[in-house]
Amino acid sequence: MEHQPVLAGAVVDILRPALEGGGIVVDATLGRAGHALRLLAEAPAAELVGIDRDPEALEESRLILAPHRHRVRLVHDDFARLAPVLERLGIASVRGVLLDLGVSSPQLDAARRGFSFRHDGPLDMRMDPSGRLTAHEVVNDYTVERLTRVIKDYGEERFAARIARAIDRARPVESTGALAEIVREAIPAATRRTGGHPARRTFQALRIEVNDELRALEAALPAAVDSLAAGGRIVAISYHSLEDRRVKTFFNDEANGCVCPPDFPVCACGAEARLRVLTRRPLRPSSEETAGNPRASSARLRAAERILAESETVPEAQRRSA
Repeated sequence: MEHQPVLAGAVVDILRPALEGGGIVVDATLGRAGHALRLLAEAPAAELVGIDRDPEALEESRLILAPHRHRVRLVHDDFARLAPVLERLGIASVRGVLLDLGVSSPQLDAARRGFSFRHDGPLDMRMDPSGRLTAHEVVNDYTVERLTRVIKDYGEERFAARIARAIDRARPVESTGALAEIVREAIPAATRRTGGHPARRTFQALRIEVNDELRALEAALPAAVDSLAAGGRIVAISYHSLEDRRVKTFFNDEANGCVCPPDFPVCACGAEARLRVLTRRPLRPSSEETAGNPRASSARLRAAERILAESETVPEAQRRSA
């Protein structure tokens, strides 16, 4: 399947106003550069920093973005490390940040990467192939109790305990095909007939565990806001409720400022609003987009704009770089 960037039109529409005068936009989950290519075409004065954990994706993106190479810097790193990446590049502030979360279609379609329950392959699931933890280790070495927690917490799977016990009985499990069948058999027959492939939630949970995705998101969101110049914008596209809840809560907290309990007579936390939420409800793909790209159906886009808190001043270096 040809890679199609999800909600690309909405991403461009939201970020373009912040980039009209130029400046830097960070695609912190570059993938195969679908969004990045559109942004560079629609904002000809902008520069792009592209970050990705997957070296294969970076190499493909390097070719895709070659016509714009004079405006592009690509970095092999985890988006959780956004702050040190920008510091290393000498960038004081940016005008836009994009986080397109989760696994990409090319990763899912490559059986050797071990992400998909539909293609038999090794139990890998590492977005960065140099990472230490693999799905094989999680499936075969975690205790039943720990495996249950992973599947329940990250897959929101109500049959997590049954699945973990079934995996334990079948160990060693060596392939994604074998794992998908174990999960399918562990789930009651009546439940298997609805809700898509019965292994979907378990594979999601394992992928999140292997790549530490939620911790990365929780590190990247504040770093992104810290990096944004006033008027800069952040866009986050989520594909399941665990990600979307974190993005929603973070945006709302940064927009509300004070986090003191309601019964406090005066603010004691000192927190100030730093964001203006641009999407009160998440944007969803149109029926036309999901018809052409079914994997986009679960996507939710949220966006916000950086505002200056009352106590903030704009450093001279930030004014120049923005």
